[in-house]
Amino acid sequence: MSKIGNAFKNGKAFIGFLTGGDPSIEKSYEYIMTMVKAGADLVEIGIPFSDPIAEGVVIQEANIRALSVNTRLEDVFRLVEMVRKESDVPLVFLTYVNPIYNYGKDAFFAKCQEIGLDGVIIPDMPFEERQECAQEAKAHGIDIISMIAPTSKDRIKEIAQVGEGFLYIVSSLGVTGTRSKITTNLKEIIDTVKEVTDVPCAVGFGINTPEQAEKIAHDADGVIVGSAIVKIIAKYGAKAAPHIEAYVKSMKEATMRGNK
Repeated sequence: MSKIGNAFKNGKAFIGFLTGGDPSIEKSYEYIMTMVKAGADLVEIGIPFSDPIAEGVVIQEANIRALSVNTRLEDVFRLVEMVRKESDVPLVFLTYVNPIYNYGKDAFFAKCQEIGLDGVIIPDMPFEERQECAQEAKAHGIDIISMIAPTSKDRIKEIAQVGEGFLYIVSSLGVTGTRSKITTNLKEIIDTVKEVTDVPCAVGFGINTPEQAEKIAHDADGVIVGSAIVKIIAKYGAKAAPHIEAYVKSMKEATMRGNK
């Protein structure tokens, strides 16, 4: 059974993201542990991929940096093993269908179970094709995190009803990246989800300021931040840890204010 539910047990969850291998596996390990120390309740690890279609420029460039130092899928598996020796924090992969199929579906999810991973997010796998991986994931106790976009509309309840771990509510149309304004009626989407499931809702895409995090956490169960953390890594490289710690701490505190 996955540990994802633990991320939401003590109030609003802060979920941080980085790309595995950017700038190295050893630094990714350091930065994950830094996020956990600063209050992250769950960490998403992006598997480097050459065509990350859901990502904006910031995370695209992180993928390029990771691939340029020859980060392989096996290296990202090793990263999870390194974290698991020190922490029980829930861990989720963000990956695309191609690496899963290339590795072999059953072998991929078996390996995820072996190393202690809790879930996967697959942005290029439409809801209607979820069954392509659902059986193998379930057999190995790995949650498939469903994504609900502002365009989901009539399908929101259908997607929510099979949700596992948490539901990833996409705040804005388009690709990942920091945004100055988030105008989607997130409360309406979350209220619709809550009519059919108790699975927690976490909102991502574009969130980068404490003010945004606090506002979103009033309605959502969690806040997901990726590009803003990856930007810090891009700027400071191997010396990013103290900057990540300060940023995650401020975002976690803001997220928790959403409880009030």
